[in-house]
Amino acid sequence: MTTPIKSIMQGLSLAGLVVAAGQATAQEEPVELTLYYPVAVGGALTDVIDGLVDDFEADHPNIDVNAIYAGNYDDTRVRALSAIEAGDAPQLSVLFSIDLFELIEQDAIVPFDDVVETDEERAWLDSFYPGLMENGRLDGETYGIPFQRSTIVLYWNKDAFEAAGLDPEQPPQTWDEMAEMANTIRDAGDGDDQWGVMIPSTGYPYWMFQALAFQNGHRLMSDDGTEVYFDDPAAVEALEYWVSLTDEYQAMPDGTIEWGTLRQNFLEESTAMMWHSTGNLTAVREGADFDFGVSMLPAKEQPGSPTGGGNFYLFKDSTDEEKRAAMTFVRWMTAPERAAAWSMETGYMGVSEAAYETDALSDYVEDFPAAAVARDQLEHSTAELSTYQGGRVRRALDNAVQAALTGQMAPEEALQQAQQEAEAALRRYAR
Repeated sequence: MTTPIKSIMQGLSLAGLVVAAGQATAQEEPVELTLYYPVAVGGALTDVIDGLVDDFEADHPNIDVNAIYAGNYDDTRVRALSAIEAGDAPQLSVLFSIDLFELIEQDAIVPFDDVVETDEERAWLDSFYPGLMENGRLDGETYGIPFQRSTIVLYWNKDAFEAAGLDPEQPPQTWDEMAEMANTIRDAGDGDDQWGVMIPSTGYPYWMFQALAFQNGHRLMSDDGTEVYFDDPAAVEALEYWVSLTDEYQAMPDGTIEWGTLRQNFLEESTAMMWHSTGNLTAVREGADFDFGVSMLPAKEQPGSPTGGGNFYLFKDSTDEEKRAAMTFVRWMTAPERAAAWSMETGYMGVSEAAYETDALSDYVEDFPAAAVARDQLEHSTAELSTYQGGRVRRALDNAVQAALTGQMAPEEALQQAQQEAEAALRRYAR
């Protein structure tokens, strides 16, 4: 079957290819680039990336791109930084958008502002959705270009809603509605294996918790990455609500819920609702044998979700010629037609307004409105939790969330401990 990316690439006009090729700086000698790429969410994407690399090299015969698939985001960051220490630095990589502070502290990356030369290139830096750039910019400079980006969305099984006597076209809009609907679904099952809702608490528990805190009107960190506010009363209330889905409403299984298997749980109808990345959208559409819907996350004080996913970064230990070639590749990959095709292929967002204005993605959204939910939620988004010493800080919060969900600690006690651990990690960065 011809994929959306292949069909769009085949349909580009000769003039369009000439324009794309014209983005590259003329090279007298071939430039070789190493790209570290994470394959973690939404299934294997290596064939898709390989196809894009082949198309790029056909358009730019003087630039060779060696894509190395390095595991999940954390694995990819470790491999990239290890390669730098070994004197074999890559030229570019897709890494977590929240890796920004660590990469800067390691002196591993350069801002794209240092590489752009023309007004057209400077305009390109401003062509992406502002909500996606919150995790890519610092002190007025652009370090990360969004590519594999997402928000958390709610998936619901319309058949399960209808079987429980709920309106299958009406997902929950508030915390109370979600808890009550999930409880109704669980009760209607008469003890069967279908739960009302599942929110994953392994993999990225801090991300899910950040969504709940933000919905309760609270932001977990400062813009400069030097402070966190985990033990604020609004954050405590958010974690108490998450715990209550099990303890009070009996709508969610106790213990931890696995990030990596939750999509399959949903497809197997083990849960009627799940919170998960929009990067799973295409896989859910292809795998579900029931009618499902996708909506923004429910609100408490406000709706909202943190953004997530990966950005392109340029590494410092490369020549000027390599940096220019790497930026040419990033520009090509984020062009509206390819961003549109990527979104349709994977479920990740088109990263610019221009991507959604393409005929292909516009028609796709009209036929499949769920494909626009993550984009529309950007209006109510916040930057993903990102600080200096990010690994230690997120680990402290992850542990607190899991301790509360497994009954080892009360939410307030767990978050107070996480706050103390994070402050210890961030003490030397205080301004």
